[in-house]
Amino acid sequence: MQMQPDTEFGLSDARRILGEVFAPWVQDLNLAVERLEHVQPADAPDWQPGALLRMPFSERLCRNGGVVCGQALMALADTAMVIAILAANRGYRPMTTVDQTTHFMRAVSSSDVLADARVVRLGRTMSFGRVTLLSAADNKPVAMVSSAFAMLPG
Repeated sequence: MQMQPDTEFGLSDARRILGEVFAPWVQDLNLAVERLEHVQPADAPDWQPGALLRMPFSERLCRNGGVVCGQALMALADTAMVIAILAANRGYRPMTTVDQTTHFMRAVSSSDVLADARVVRLGRTMSFGRVTLLSAADNKPVAMVSSAFAMLPG
């Protein structure tokens, strides 16, 4: 997969990468890229580039008791952060997760989960981000995630 940075990176690019680059079991989560943000608005000095992904609710993602399992939530956060970094980079670039810290705040059940991923720092060798996971039913946070990615050559 080869894309040049500084070209337009849109929803179709993000959706194609989601279907071509990620492992089949991540694709089985049926994640949807809903929004990309890589152009800073003039009136938002604290703005950070990012992406919004949706994980549709499925009983297959639930542990005993009908609660969406932490493993699925962590995979959603990791995937959303990759897409956000690609959007900030405005193109595909290989990377690998170095660290991910997840703080679970409350259980989510019978609801889609939204991942609002923001790039805190886009670097040449390392990039850093944060993700807020939200229940789509009430738009309240269910987890906060911070992560670091090594940017790979190629």
